[in-house]
Amino acid sequence: MLQAADLTIRLNAADDVVISRTELPAGSELLNEKVRTAVTIPAGHKIATRSLKPGDAVRRYNQIIGFVTQPVNPGDHVHVHNLAMGDFERDYSFGTDYAPTEFVAEPATFMGIKRADGRVATRNYIGVISSVNCSAHVCRMIAKYFDDDFMAQYPAVDGVVPIHHRTGCGMSADGEPIDVLRRTLGGYAVHPNFHSSLLIGLGCEANQINNLLASQGLKRNEHLKAFTIQDTGGTRKTVDHGIGMIKDMLPEANKVSREDLPASHLTLGLECGGSDGYSGISANPALGAAADLLVMHGGSAILSETPEVYGAEHLLTRRAVSREVGEKLIKRIKWWEDYTTRLGGEMNNNPSPGNKAGGLTTILEKSLGAVAKGGTQGLMDVYEYAEHVTQRGFVFMDTPGYDPVSVTGHVAGGANVICFTTGRGSAYGCKPAPSIKLATNSAMFGKQEEDMDVNCGVIVDGTASIEEVGQQTFELILKVASGEKSKSEQWGYGEDEFAPWVLGPTM
Repeated sequence: MLQAADLTIRLNAADDVVISRTELPAGSELLNEKVRTAVTIPAGHKIATRSLKPGDAVRRYNQIIGFVTQPVNPGDHVHVHNLAMGDFERDYSFGTDYAPTEFVAEPATFMGIKRADGRVATRNYIGVISSVNCSAHVCRMIAKYFDDDFMAQYPAVDGVVPIHHRTGCGMSADGEPIDVLRRTLGGYAVHPNFHSSLLIGLGCEANQINNLLASQGLKRNEHLKAFTIQDTGGTRKTVDHGIGMIKDMLPEANKVSREDLPASHLTLGLECGGSDGYSGISANPALGAAADLLVMHGGSAILSETPEVYGAEHLLTRRAVSREVGEKLIKRIKWWEDYTTRLGGEMNNNPSPGNKAGGLTTILEKSLGAVAKGGTQGLMDVYEYAEHVTQRGFVFMDTPGYDPVSVTGHVAGGANVICFTTGRGSAYGCKPAPSIKLATNSAMFGKQEEDMDVNCGVIVDGTASIEEVGQQTFELILKVASGEKSKSEQWGYGEDEFAPWVLGPTM
């Protein structure tokens, strides 16, 4: 456990920097490091503890986070003005750190909803899903009809959720971009947290509903209805038709009940957004500890955001169950290097301005903190975006770093709970899966307590350990999976955050 009296946090004896707990005025004496701060150091930022010359690698977590661009003296502020990205060799050592999971003797349970086909839900919604932006408005109109007063008749149904987006046409009817979109929509249409779904198109779009269903091996049935505005006869007839269908579905959907089920039925999406210098010290490792516990109880945890593990991927390949799995991750890294080059970008376009204000300097530094969400268990498989996750244990999904797009991939892949860490104060939710928010520092938690579910800042404060907050988070996951509303659910977040990954040009 960190000592509350320390002004700074040292993560590894070999590190070249320490992290400030609070804003430190110039001249502050760091007794443990035997240096004085040369300038005012913002909270969560890095302070040099030894002299460094241009070209020297800088270590945090005993891993390279960047290279010095101008002379650095002990006590200097280390950030964008004197530290930059650089290329270096990573030793992937596939599988050298893999160890089989030691499962607990008596797995934890939660109160879940068991579907007729054996899948398990944590929520019980009805979805109204647009195949194309042109049908987004009617989806919202249909869902809006089922307000709180109407839904009071069906207390076992959590609501009617519109799932709409800005694409589905202006693209080729074949190829990777539309394949990704169809995989995403198909995953939502049959997500266990949706008792039933309506899939609504315009009729003339590139993303034809019949082709979408066929590509995902789906067929219309009592739980999946599909139609178009043009075939139904326009906006009013489509809205009335959809409302009538949902009215017919609601009595059956209301018959569900929760039962005691093993935690092995939980698939947890791991996300971070609005990160700061504390993310890799508090909330991310605490979430990693919770993910480890879930895996040890038989569940699954999905790490993602490929651009935000860049530079730290070697820590994951070492944990791979096989060389094949490790190389699947590197294949996705190479794809991203090519993708960003073709678009005239670079992998270090991350961190964001907010991340930098919070103390993160390079993508290498951010990635090292981000992978901490993945805990310590073996990497069992690597999935493409929105691909259905079937492997139990810790897995990776290839997604962008942008939070709504990343979590949309998790949910499409079957995640029925999300945990989201933040240091800057991201406000987020993602129906139909509940989202639990973890704050990295106590100051932000105090300001946004109505949005945050867990204060991981107590780790930085020195009043709780990573393991203790990890256990607290694991227990909260079970409660939320059992029906307890998270803070984002209490505010109603989740109807506007559906954001499929858009690949390729819009024509």
